[in-house]
Amino acid sequence: MVADRVHPAATPNAEEKTAAAPAQPAAAPRPESPRSPKAFAEKPKPPPGTYVIQVPKEQIFRVPPPENARRFEAYTRRASRRRRGCCCCLAWTVALLLFLLFALAVAAGILYLVFQPKIPKYSVDGLAVKGFNLSSAATDLAALSPEFDATIRADNPNKKIGIYYRSGSSITVSYDGVNLCHGVWPTFYQGKRNVTVFETALTGSGIRLSAAMKDALVTAQSRGEVPLEINIKVPVKIKFGAVRTWTITVKVGCDVTVDKLAADSRIVSKSCSVKVDPF
Repeated sequence: MVADRVHPAATPNAEEKTAAAPAQPAAAPRPESPRSPKAFAEKPKPPPGTYVIQVPKEQIFRVPPPENARRFEAYTRRASRRRRGCCCCLAWTVALLLFLLFALAVAAGILYLVFQPKIPKYSVDGLAVKGFNLSSAATDLAALSPEFDATIRADNPNKKIGIYYRSGSSITVSYDGVNLCHGVWPTFYQGKRNVTVFETALTGSGIRLSAAMKDALVTAQSRGEVPLEINIKVPVKIKFGAVRTWTITVKVGCDVTVDKLAADSRIVSKSCSVKVDPF
């Protein structure tokens, strides 16, 4: 009797079971709790084609509240009004100054046309010298005290203008830059078309001459040509009709050459220039 062998049926392995088993729908993932650490760790990813730029917090510009904008506009309007006010004030000041300058120019032009002013003329007509003995040997070291009596001629050629010569004047006589004596111009009024000749005493004290200057003076006196410089500065007021001007300074510079430094000296040549300083 043949016994039939019965082989056990081959049990399918796990892979075959998995392949043979029908596909079952996957279970839906459980939503993460918003407070779970995994939810904080995972950051949402931006959609494709976009960029994320991170800016530091301290560089974020915040939009001011509306009331700040209104305050800014009010301050701006107020500052604009102030600027306009300053500009208007400055413009009025400049216009007033220009008007005054124009009025002064017109007045000066009218005065010039009406009065036709001319500069006065001045000259030195005589110069007598005392106390200036160059022949003495004692003058090498001794101090000199010379005296000059100057005769000055003032000519006012104006037809409608008078001149008031006021105090505070000065007259100096010098040689080669060394002052020898000084004096003042007398105060008086000189009318229109007037020529006034006057004498004024000029004195000096403690004048010391170097040996070279003494020799130069002796040589010049032997030639009969001693050059001297006379400088005059006198304040005056001009009278235009019934109107007087402010104080004006008249400066006169004269180059005078005398034949000798003595009481009977004679003027060989002379020339004077006049400058007027209106202020």
